[in-house]
Amino acid sequence: MAGPGFTADSLSVEIPPRRRRPAHWRLAVAVSGLALSCTILGGVVGGYVATRIAAGPLDQSYSLGPLPPAPASAEDNSVATVAARDTPGVVMIKVDGGAGTGSGFIISGGYIVTNNHVVTLDGEDQQASLQIVLSNGDSVPGQVVGRDPFSDLAVLRAPGLAGLPALPLGNSASVAVGDPVLAIGSPLGLAGTVTSGIVSAVDRPVEPGSSGGGPPEAYFDAIQTDASINPGSSGGPLVNTRGQVIGVDAALDTLGGDPLTGTQGGSIGLGFAIPINQARRVIVELIRTGYATHAVIGANLNGSYSGTGAQIATTGQSGQSAVSRDGPAARAGLRPGDVIIRLGGLPVVNASSLIDAVRSQPPGSRVEVTFVRQGATMQTWVRLASARS
Repeated sequence: MAGPGFTADSLSVEIPPRRRRPAHWRLAVAVSGLALSCTILGGVVGGYVATRIAAGPLDQSYSLGPLPPAPASAEDNSVATVAARDTPGVVMIKVDGGAGTGSGFIISGGYIVTNNHVVTLDGEDQQASLQIVLSNGDSVPGQVVGRDPFSDLAVLRAPGLAGLPALPLGNSASVAVGDPVLAIGSPLGLAGTVTSGIVSAVDRPVEPGSSGGGPPEAYFDAIQTDASINPGSSGGPLVNTRGQVIGVDAALDTLGGDPLTGTQGGSIGLGFAIPINQARRVIVELIRTGYATHAVIGANLNGSYSGTGAQIATTGQSGQSAVSRDGPAARAGLRPGDVIIRLGGLPVVNASSLIDAVRSQPPGSRVEVTFVRQGATMQTWVRLASARS
């Protein structure tokens, strides 16, 4: 999943979900080529077991309201003004008594949005205890409403939050390279930290790794920023000059650090956030149902393909066809061996970027696919299916 200028030899990318003591272990994020197997890439094909721990009844009528229009021009709000307005709505999350820390932010209804890897200690504890530290220093117990490992999002509830200020959600479709942004969170356990910078790239394919060195689960087309994001910032908001959340901070890039020895480097000005337009649908689904759905294309991919694009495998698992019968890819006329090079207007450079592109689309979307078959470039339209996470 290589981005421009990134190589496996020059950069390692880490998730800064939260601060871990005493080992300070961190997840790897590959912005360049991770070895992927067909089993891993089968995530494009079908669904997964839902993960939900609800503290009470779900709100099946919950809504985040309509998507705000893209702004015509930026308002002249200072960093100090935006920080003063939004910081009270940002919380620190202590996991398992402080074994890990992360960040989150309050949305309408008194819910808290954060990262899945924050509340599970990078997947090491599926039933972790949570303490929510408010901006005034008060601490209340937190409970998981629902979490989704494949978007790396989680929604929490805690007593006494309904009256606290909720952060307004923006429209990440309007985000452009060069836009000023602020990241608010608790890096290294330092609550209420605000850093500023700009959007340095958009639609950057990012895949956080797993704690045990296994396959990654989350894939998203990230907003890249040079606003400093460090361990403990994950789950915090990335906001624009209106104080609107345009992304959920999720990962950072670092030149140093060794996940095997436990050492880690700090921010080098490459942070990544999940675009809020991708997060909105997942957040609402988690609150309403306790689980999320994701778009699938219905094809296994060849993880060892070294060319440009994502090649549909010639055989699937257990010798079956790599293209699901009557699935989206099959109905669109895609065949084993076809190499997908664009999907929904986004370039596909490898299997990972295809997963990113698919999962960035809502289930049921009709997207144009450009592919190569026996040297000929062809186009078709695919209606993406839906699978539970």
